[in-house]
Amino acid sequence: MDDIQPQTISAAEKLDRLRLIRSENVGPITFRRLIERFGSARAALDALPDLAKRGGGSKKIKIASKAAAEQEIDALKNIGGQLIALGEVGYPPMLAHIEDAPPLISVRGHAHLLTKKAVAVVGARNASINGRKLARRIATDLGRGGLMVVSGMARGIDAEAHAGALDSGTVGVMAGGVDIVYPQENQKLYDALVERGTLVSEIAPGTRPQARHFPRRNRIISGISRGVVVIEAGGRSGSLITARMALEQGREVFAVPGSPGDPRSEGGNRLIRSGAILTESAENVFEVLNGLFASPLKEPQHVDLKDIPNAIPDQNEIEKARPVIEESLGIEPVMVDEIIRNCQLSLPVVSMVLLEMELAGRLERHPGNKVSIIRN
Repeated sequence: MDDIQPQTISAAEKLDRLRLIRSENVGPITFRRLIERFGSARAALDALPDLAKRGGGSKKIKIASKAAAEQEIDALKNIGGQLIALGEVGYPPMLAHIEDAPPLISVRGHAHLLTKKAVAVVGARNASINGRKLARRIATDLGRGGLMVVSGMARGIDAEAHAGALDSGTVGVMAGGVDIVYPQENQKLYDALVERGTLVSEIAPGTRPQARHFPRRNRIISGISRGVVVIEAGGRSGSLITARMALEQGREVFAVPGSPGDPRSEGGNRLIRSGAILTESAENVFEVLNGLFASPLKEPQHVDLKDIPNAIPDQNEIEKARPVIEESLGIEPVMVDEIIRNCQLSLPVVSMVLLEMELAGRLERHPGNKVSIIRN
């Protein structure tokens, strides 16, 4: 992976970036497109109302206030936390390379751990005794071998992985605010990570986890890591979502085999049949990842958010393209590249129309650079 030169981001720009990502209909990819287009968060904030209106919005877009952003930063400071922006020193280097990297992350604990080489260990909440023991042993051995262990702070396999790696360094990625302990039974583990590890979230402090937050959390778990180890996962386990996201991000997927008669082994065994690396110990992980550490990953550079804005497509061209693009969209996700080919339009024009529609609340983005229209 090529080195990315850290940026120096002023307090005012960081505040504006927080306002931008907390504004209505602005997700990580939209945030990135806005910065590419306007060059700064302040300019993007000023442009939001007009963009949403042109995209067909029926009501005024809600923009996060300066006071709300300042309150969020103060809440982090009050618990000894900090806000790290994409591109700043301390932002997880692997995470910076994924398409939908969080523009800002809340961090509590020892933030320096985020720059270590990492591997994720995830699995069933209702894990077996043997599965828990194996998760703790693998995590301990990974840590002793120099890797930071990442997981999702859930009960079961996640909790054992964190516990096994406490002495070497572990990162818990939260599905709610970085100050919210979930599940409550993990209070002691949470306190231990504050003291000896790191807690991370892209969600505002004080926010309780919701179902829609967990896939977002999972893509951060895999994004921070060079590989994901799955231990005991049912056929519909959230760990399989993490594994899928890892593959989309170009990460390695490892899976521990289990008994065909145990429902908790269904997902892991399926991963192995699909090409995941059969894993029985940490040594299996090192055999694969040591080669990757020796030769840098060939991943695309993420955008430097301080770059000069790209060329702006002509507004008349955008107006002509809008009905063509809208007609090509349906409720089933379609790749943006396919829209460009079928509509025979340029990338800047398609990107701008999609951006306006998303800000108007009429477009949903999906993994793999796919989009779908939202029918009212």
